[in-house]
Amino acid sequence: LLWSGGYTGVKAALPFIAPINMLAVRYAIVVALLAVAFVILRPPLPKSAAEWRHLAMTGLLIQGLYFLCMNLAMWMGVPAGVLAIILSPQPILVALVVPHLAGESVPGRVWAGLLLGLAGAVIVVAARSGVGPTSIPGILTGIAGLLAITAGTLYEKRFGIGQHPVTANLVQGSVGLLLALPLALAIEDVSIRWTGQFVAAMGYLVLANSIVAMTLLLAMIRYGAAARVSALFFLVPPSASLIAWGVLGEEMPPLAFAGMAVAATGVL
Repeated sequence: LLWSGGYTGVKAALPFIAPINMLAVRYAIVVALLAVAFVILRPPLPKSAAEWRHLAMTGLLIQGLYFLCMNLAMWMGVPAGVLAIILSPQPILVALVVPHLAGESVPGRVWAGLLLGLAGAVIVVAARSGVGPTSIPGILTGIAGLLAITAGTLYEKRFGIGQHPVTANLVQGSVGLLLALPLALAIEDVSIRWTGQFVAAMGYLVLANSIVAMTLLLAMIRYGAAARVSALFFLVPPSASLIAWGVLGEEMPPLAFAGMAVAATGVL
């Protein structure tokens, strides 16, 4: 639910800020909050250059490239629910690669659940196919985001080492900021219209998405089977569509609710 709400948060903030600048502001706030937490809690730091490098790479792939692609795709006009649906193959991609990369087996029952989850996501996208035209550049940007988060999940599973969440999020948020800030300054108008909607959306993206949801995701990847953890992403398209329907008024056809039930059954 925390992850799914991020799509609506981005969509709600976009009328008031450019997409890359939004990411830069988001990570500037994340880094500022976590820097204060770091000073207070004094968590342990990574013990080697390799651990620093692994944290930074996961941050680049997920906090940097994935969220950058999501912001840009929605700015190009892709509906929040449709963008979430683009993520649907992510668990299948992880399940295909993880046996070779991390030595995890993916049993037949898990494959059945993955395929059922994908079927549910397909039902949702079919139900929403009449919502309106979607830009091809936006779709391609969303696919790039799909590849980034899949690579980030696999990289974290292969190389990630348990780190204090304040340390991990501070390092990875800093990487996201270092990616977004120069791009925003170079190519975008960095002005912001400070409205109540923008502040609420940014607060959600910072606290619920970038700090809490990312901490939970990385913990689950480290301590659970990557394919099973990724299967939770089958719940993102229906949940994001439902939240966007309730908050943004995006269309939610009746058939989409059936797709939500099928996806949830696959995850179960």
